[in-house]
Amino acid sequence: MTTSSTTASREAFVTLATSDAYATGALVWASSLRKVGTTRQLVILITRGVTPAMKSLLEQEFDLVKVVDVFDSEDAVNLELLKRPELGVTFTKLHCWRLTQFTKVVFMDADTLVLENIDDLFEREELSAVRDPGWPDCFNSGVFVFVPSEATYTALMHFAITTGSYDGGDQGLLNSFFANWGFSDMRKHLPYVYNCCSVTFYSYLPALKQFANKVKVVHFIGANKPWSKATPSGGSTCDSVTGLPNFHQFWWNQFRESIEVKLKALNLNLHTGGHVTSPHHASSHPGTSTHSPGAGSTSSADRQQEWETGRVDYRGVDKSDNIMAKIKSTIGPADTTTTFPAASGEAKKSPSVAKK
Repeated sequence: MTTSSTTASREAFVTLATSDAYATGALVWASSLRKVGTTRQLVILITRGVTPAMKSLLEQEFDLVKVVDVFDSEDAVNLELLKRPELGVTFTKLHCWRLTQFTKVVFMDADTLVLENIDDLFEREELSAVRDPGWPDCFNSGVFVFVPSEATYTALMHFAITTGSYDGGDQGLLNSFFANWGFSDMRKHLPYVYNCCSVTFYSYLPALKQFANKVKVVHFIGANKPWSKATPSGGSTCDSVTGLPNFHQFWWNQFRESIEVKLKALNLNLHTGGHVTSPHHASSHPGTSTHSPGAGSTSSADRQQEWETGRVDYRGVDKSDNIMAKIKSTIGPADTTTTFPAASGEAKKSPSVAKK
C-alpha cells in the first residue's frame, strides 16, 4: 500500500510520559521508530512531572509535545491488587483521543522498543491491538490503533466515572469500554510480534527461539524497565548462554547510540532526581529500597523514581494508610468529589485532574 505524504502527515505514533524516567524511555522509543524509517509524525503527551530541561529535549526530538493534566483513577483497592498503585495515572492516556488533528494514531507505551518498521499498523481499524498474554480475551493496552475523537473521549470519561476500571488502570477501563473486542472482528487482533511482552518470553522459550527474528515491538512490562537495570556497556544483543536475543541490550544500545549524549549535554541522569544516566553509573540496585520504615523523607523526584522502578516500601512509607492520606490531601474533602460505584457496591472516587 502506497501512502501519500499528505496522509502520512495526518497520522501519528503517540506515547505518554509522566516523569523524566519515562520521558527517557520515550526518547529511545522515538529514536527506534526513526531508525526503522517511519514516515509518520511522532507525538508525546507529557505531564508537569517532566522537568523543563527534559521538555526542551523532547521538543527537539518529537514533532509535537503536548502538556496534559494527570488523571488518576484513585482506585486504591483495585490498584493494590496489582501491587502497582502508581498505574492510576495511566488514566492520563485517555487524552490521546483528543489529538483530533490526526486521522489515525497508534498509541505505544514509553517502555516499548521498535525493531522493525510498523507503519502498516495505520491500515488497521480502531481498536486494533495484541492479545494480552495474561488473559488473551483481553488486549494489552501498550500498543493499539485508534481514531481520535472528542465524542469517544467524552464517552470514555463518562464510562470511567460511571463504571470505572476492573484493574484500576487504563487496560481494565479500555477493555471494558471496547467490550466486544475479544469475540467480534478478529481482524482487529494484531499478531503478537507487534507487542511482545518481555517478561513472558521465558514462559515459552521454543516459540521465542522460533520467532525471535520476526519480533517488531518489544514491550518491557512490569516494574523493572531497561532504564532501571544496569547493563554492561557495549554488551551483545545475543544472550551468551541461550543464544536468544537480549532485548534489554537492544534498548541500551539504542540509548547510547542516539540519546545518551543529548542527556549529558543537559546534565540529566536517571538515578538522581528521576533523570537518566548510563547503567554502570547507577547508585543503587533496582530491587533495593533506598529507605526503611520510619526513615526520613526523600525528595519527591526520588520517591517518584522509586515507584517507577518497583522499589515500593509497602510496610513503611508506602503502606496503604499513607497512600490514602496522600490521596485525601491531594483531592481535598470527600464531599467535593464525584463518586462512582465500585465492584463491591461501595462508592469510589472518580478520575480527577491533579492540580499542579
